[in-house]
Amino acid sequence: MSSTPDTFAPRSAAPTSVSFIGLGAMGHHMAKHLVGSFDTVMVYNRNFDKATAHAAEFGTQAVSLEQAVSADVIFSCLPTSQVVDDLIKQALPHLNAGSVWVDCTSGVPENAKASQAKLSAAGCEFLDAPVSGQTSGADSGTLTVMIGGSAKALAYAKSAIDCFAGLIVHVGDSGAGFAVKAVNNTLFAINAWAAVEGLSVLKAHGVNPSDALACINKASGQSFATLVTLPDRIVNQTYPKTFTIDLMAKDCGIAIDLQTEKQVPTPVMAQVASLVRAASNQYEPGSADFSEFAKFYQLMSGITLKDNH
Repeated sequence: MSSTPDTFAPRSAAPTSVSFIGLGAMGHHMAKHLVGSFDTVMVYNRNFDKATAHAAEFGTQAVSLEQAVSADVIFSCLPTSQVVDDLIKQALPHLNAGSVWVDCTSGVPENAKASQAKLSAAGCEFLDAPVSGQTSGADSGTLTVMIGGSAKALAYAKSAIDCFAGLIVHVGDSGAGFAVKAVNNTLFAINAWAAVEGLSVLKAHGVNPSDALACINKASGQSFATLVTLPDRIVNQTYPKTFTIDLMAKDCGIAIDLQTEKQVPTPVMAQVASLVRAASNQYEPGSADFSEFAKFYQLMSGITLKDNH
């Protein structure tokens, strides 16, 4: 992604007020880590009851959108870039020049560039800063944050991002963070799908999935999917809802759009993205965890991926 001049002028030497927009499965935890590090910590959610509950539990301030976007550093963590774009349109008249909007949504790279252009015209900056680490990482404040945008804006906002991050990497200009996140999630989907296929073959041959995982997770076939997702969600057949399968399908689709844009052949990514979309289409948006792709595969294979007792 091409380099652009970095002319950001922050409104103060260091941020004293921060806000968090979007208190879902991730944002609820991420926002709590900001408390105690800044003079003012505001939260906003479209379902305002979530904001008032967060304020009561963690000592944040539940505020209107107009108040939230007056902060020095504004965080958002929302389902899609379109939702973020709609909020930015509402926010523009209320922004203070020199502030930084840090978007932790798993978004679309082109939307990040458009958001940056809108905010730059108002004297502000937009950082695409998607996170990885699931709800457990959000709760413990150890998320990996991949950031696209101005280095100066990142330097200004970094003390706030540090509150919930275990690793922060500036990966490039606007859109680069979203691009890395989309490819990351697609690689995870590939590993998870392959692991479910492999364990189903073993189950068909009489091997308990947990016994197979005990070997694989101490051998070269291990991945985050075999270490965490399969034992904690699929083999025990619990499928706790955190990150939903429609959002996983969305992220895989973003990765395929990136591939198409540069004409890079990615047959494995494309195949798994299509399979995840097919699995997602079996559910209403927001109703099923990403791990429920395994139920779709179980219909294909006729094999239920659980231990025989």
